[in-house]
Amino acid sequence: MRRMTSTVRIGPYTLGRTLGSGNFSKVKLAVHELTGQKVAIKILNRKKMKQLDMGAKVRTEIEIMRLFMHPHIIRLYEVIDTPTDIFCVMEYVPGGELYEHILSKGRLDEGEARRMFQEIISGVEYCHTHMVVHRDLKPENLLIDDANHVKLADFGLSANMKDGFFLKTSCGSPNYAAPEVVSGNQYSGPEVDVWSCGVILYVILTASLPFDDEHIRELFRKIKGAVYTIPSFVSPGARDLMTRMLVVDSVKRITIPEVRAHPWFKVSLPPYLALSAEQQIVKTQAVDEPSLQRVVKMGFPREQIISALQMGSELLTSRRLAHNVQLRQMAVLYNLILDEKRRKEQEVALLSKKHTHTHTHTHTHPLYLSLSHTHCVCVCVCVCVCVWCISVCLSAVSSLCLCCLFSFSTHSFYEDSTMYFRPERQHSPRHSSP
Repeated sequence: MRRMTSTVRIGPYTLGRTLGSGNFSKVKLAVHELTGQKVAIKILNRKKMKQLDMGAKVRTEIEIMRLFMHPHIIRLYEVIDTPTDIFCVMEYVPGGELYEHILSKGRLDEGEARRMFQEIISGVEYCHTHMVVHRDLKPENLLIDDANHVKLADFGLSANMKDGFFLKTSCGSPNYAAPEVVSGNQYSGPEVDVWSCGVILYVILTASLPFDDEHIRELFRKIKGAVYTIPSFVSPGARDLMTRMLVVDSVKRITIPEVRAHPWFKVSLPPYLALSAEQQIVKTQAVDEPSLQRVVKMGFPREQIISALQMGSELLTSRRLAHNVQLRQMAVLYNLILDEKRRKEQEVALLSKKHTHTHTHTHTHPLYLSLSHTHCVCVCVCVCVCVWCISVCLSAVSSLCLCCLFSFSTHSFYEDSTMYFRPERQHSPRHSSP
């Protein structure tokens, strides 16, 4: 007898396989019916949340995530409340964790590591502009999408910052925690994220941890003293930036704006990441006309779509506005379409950048430079030889024997010259791949 499977739906989403599960939640893959786009839905069980006293933590995470609309921070599209569960509809990121990416590939080449680091810093700066400190930045909480871009995720330990107030909670993963955090001291917020980003930079460049020990007390000693070594293969620019981020004194530690201004960081920086966090906010608040037109073509009135967008994240996450079903549907449609459009733009920009990089290096390949240098040396030597030969000839015209001797000497010199200038091409050892 064939087993019948029923389709499970929540709102406009069809639920699929389970992506992961925790103590009081599970994450399922789902498809938005109108656009066909995949999303991840985190299902939080109210009863289990209450038993584990996790209600406040979940509410804080939702309140924080609803603030963000950034290409390198995982999106929260909407929150659907039911009497038994809370459904958080989020961006689906299929590439897994950065941690797994490093495990499979090993240390990243400097170009890829820099690009990912630029994306991470852009996302972190955006959080800080919204007065949010992440406090648990690590490769396990950085997701990779299908275009190999990084997304900040897991804001469960994040906190809202207030001017004039300090945080004191010691949280996060010890290997990535700043000295002031493991010491139990007060901190403002951004400086602890800078330290964690410094550790992440070390990890993606070396595939190892700067601070690691099986004994937690010894680990904390290394962190508090910044006791670590940087491998010799790390470039001087990356080494300089890393050492400025991993400074024990948080006052002397480099800031996010200073990281962005560092020469190593600015190499091949994509134009959209060159925007400040404030500029990113202004950009996301502007209505994207092509995305708006696509929603209009689905049969929704333009004025109502704009009205829905003006209501902001409150419409999509608040129980108080949950009755505005059609307005919410239009806003979610717009955001899904806009994100798809931006992902495609990023892919095109990345491919264009790779093509330009390859094209540029075709004309400045070291071989061309090497040949040009060799040719110059050869010309100079030939001129010198000619002058020398003329001088010898003038001094030898008085004797036929000397002329013969001169002829013999010249022949010997050319043989020696040939031996001197050819070994680089004929006898140089080939470098074996590591």
